[in-house]
Amino acid sequence: MPLPRQCQGAMMSDPVRPADDEARTLARGLMALGHAALAWTDPETGTPGISRVAFARDPEAGLLTLVSGLAPHFRALRENPDCALMLGEVGAKGDPMTHPRLMIRACAGFVAPEDPARLGIRARWLERNPKAQVYIDLPDFAFVRLTPLTALLNAGFGRAFHLTPQDL
Repeated sequence: MPLPRQCQGAMMSDPVRPADDEARTLARGLMALGHAALAWTDPETGTPGISRVAFARDPEAGLLTLVSGLAPHFRALRENPDCALMLGEVGAKGDPMTHPRLMIRACAGFVAPEDPARLGIRARWLERNPKAQVYIDLPDFAFVRLTPLTALLNAGFGRAFHLTPQDL
């Protein structure tokens, strides 16, 4: 049975290439920005939400954010750990769609207060974000590990790459 006309395009080859060294380097640079947009699913409505978060690629703990219990994504990630991150900056000039950006699909996991790794995570977080000293130890704040599942780097017009967790 032939495919309906609108589905025939879906059989074309994937125009997104596997990551190369240049793509990996660009992706790691985007992860060093210090912030990201975090997409999550609202547990009450099932609709998507998005928040700007502080973000770090920690050398020992992996991808991290620090979240307040007052933020809507705190409860959302507790109830449904599937999430996505968008990292990138739009330059001062030119079409925003030509600037590099990285989308990471991830699974969130909260770092328990008694986790022995938390002290090291805390110290490294404060090295990057010294102003967090004001709130980092408040009881409603928690570190969240964001374990990457897949990633897509759009490096500019006609330059898109699939990345694996190992590429990041």
